[in-house]
Order: sequence, then structure tokens, then C-alpha cells
Amino acid sequence: MSDLHIRFAGLADIDTVLQFWREAAEGTSISDDHDGVARLITRDPEALLLAERDGILAGTVIAGFDGWRCSAYRLAVHPDHRRRGVATALLEAAEQRFTALGGRRVDAMVLEANEQAHHTWAATGYHRQDHWQRWVKPLTE
Repeated sequence: MSDLHIRFAGLADIDTVLQFWREAAEGTSISDDHDGVARLITRDPEALLLAERDGILAGTVIAGFDGWRCSAYRLAVHPDHRRRGVATALLEAAEQRFTALGGRRVDAMVLEANEQAHHTWAATGYHRQDHWQRWVKPLTE
């Protein structure tokens, strides 16, 4: 994976990341807009990891840590770069970040219907916890 470069996203990357998610990510989030991503980067400048190959965005993951839980969101790899180790490299970088911050376990948000993602997460050592369900309440419309 020597041709893959992983770095933190900056404010200048927001539009590229949003376009990338429209092409490469499954599902959408209430926070998938310029302001939402800007808040993330401003609050935690090391949370949004980008994987680039030859200067082209190949993958993303949000590695959020609130001091209590490590949470992984928006693991996405562009279709042209899948099955080439991008997701594994991103998750390794996220896990290194979590370990350095004192994290003990990673919770990952994975869409139920995204079977391909299930295989990716399982291949990197994650397992499903069927006894938990996500409960949500939007705070904005």
C-alpha cells in the first residue's frame, strides 16, 4: 500500500469529500452538507481521514472519539479503488488514532442493507452485535 497516502481532511477538502460520498458511500446522513462537515473538522481536525492514491481521493472514514467511545462512520471507498486495501488501511489508521487517545473499543455505523460493507468490516476483525439497535431523533428538519 506504499502508493496510498492517508491524511486528515481540512476545510478546503469539504466539497471534494461531499462529492466523493455521493459517488462512493451508501446512504445519506443529515450531516452530509458543508456546514456539518465543517463542524466536524473544526471540532476535531483529526477525525476525518482521507486515503489518496496519486492525489485522487480513494476512501474516507470518520474516526470520532468523545473521550468515552471510539466511533467509526462514513467508511467509503470509491468503486475504482475497492478490493485494493484502502478500507483496511483507513481502519488501521483510525484504530491507531483511537489507541493513541486511550480508546478501548470501536463502534461502527454500518447500514443493514449494505452486504458488501458487512464483509469488509468482518474481514478487518469487527463483528455485529445483534442485541443493540440504534435509536435516533433528528434535532433539525
